[in-house]
Amino acid sequence: MNYFSDVLHLFYPKICVTCSTELLNYEKVVCTQCRHDLPIICYRSFKDNKIKNTFFGRIPIEYAGSFLIYKKEGKTKALIQHLKYKGQQEIGDFLGDWFGNILKESGVFNAIDCIVPVPLHKIKLKKRGYNQLTFFGKRLAKVLHSEYVSHALVRTSTSKTQTRKQRFERFSNTQTTFHLIDPNLFENKHVLLIDDVITTGATLEACCKELLKTKSIKISIVTMAYTE
Repeated sequence: MNYFSDVLHLFYPKICVTCSTELLNYEKVVCTQCRHDLPIICYRSFKDNKIKNTFFGRIPIEYAGSFLIYKKEGKTKALIQHLKYKGQQEIGDFLGDWFGNILKESGVFNAIDCIVPVPLHKIKLKKRGYNQLTFFGKRLAKVLHSEYVSHALVRTSTSKTQTRKQRFERFSNTQTTFHLIDPNLFENKHVLLIDDVITTGATLEACCKELLKTKSIKISIVTMAYTE
């Protein structure tokens, strides 16, 4: 660390997102203790699990998985909130690198052609200034040696933040719509659709139905977190 960085760190120390303790030089985003305490979901299979079963009978999915368990209170919520509302996009890098390597080691995600994020509506994107999935998606693409495609799928309606809704309201929300700019773009390709938190899966289902307008497309889904 050079002199300028030393001085900057002295006055603006980096702190753990989940417990607010000062991070050591080798720590990123969260401290070592909080990293060990994160509620990681362990998989025996990405072909048959509770995340994939969320879409059973609704849309055809190849593989599915989420990285962390999301609860009303806890470390996962702190990570997602800081990522979405406090501009800490390095959290996306952190989660994408960690989860990406887990996906790579599984062997079943090595044939992914494109990674597509659930898009924000242009009004919300302008207000927030960024899509919280960008850094996460780009890191996954780097680890999985695939292409990050952010502008092929657009949101054509606005909706309230999913994690702040009551569960019944989320499930009954059918007004969120999407549009695929070029139905031929993903022909004969395996697309990995990504989101931050999955609850009922309604938003992801709406995205998939639009993507399925493409011939011979395969779709898999991964998210940063899963709400039990």
